[in-house]
Amino acid sequence: MTFEELKPIVSNIIEKENATRDEKLKEVCQLLSENVSYYDWVGFYFANHEARTLHLGPYVGAETDHTVIPFGKGICGQVAESNANFVVPDVKAQDNYIACSFTVKSEIVVPLFVNGVNIGQIDIDSHVLDPFTEADERFLEFVNEQVAKLF
Repeated sequence: MTFEELKPIVSNIIEKENATRDEKLKEVCQLLSENVSYYDWVGFYFANHEARTLHLGPYVGAETDHTVIPFGKGICGQVAESNANFVVPDVKAQDNYIACSFTVKSEIVVPLFVNGVNIGQIDIDSHVLDPFTEADERFLEFVNEQVAKLF
């Protein structure tokens, strides 16, 4: 499925009436994981600004030990501070990378804003080197705009 085909499905998931926020987030993760061939791990992290930590939310993919990430640590922690998208074509080339699995080759993290505040992010790992394009960034920004309606 193309990103344009996925957009209305994402919106429909967010607008469901008989599902919790976490159920909707998990369904979005599942949708992306199943329909974008190089999205091998899809999940959300949410910020605790007082503790300066990110906490793992709903996700789809291999289990991870990284359920709490300090701001500044790893790609996700850097996005918590920079408020900017971070595309990593090759995780081996990153000094400040937290290895989740030897199968992960690349990563993209896009911040999630609610009322101008970075409350979290969508994080995607790929087993493919350098698959992410500007189209992925724009699509994931759209996904986060939809997710922001849940908060």
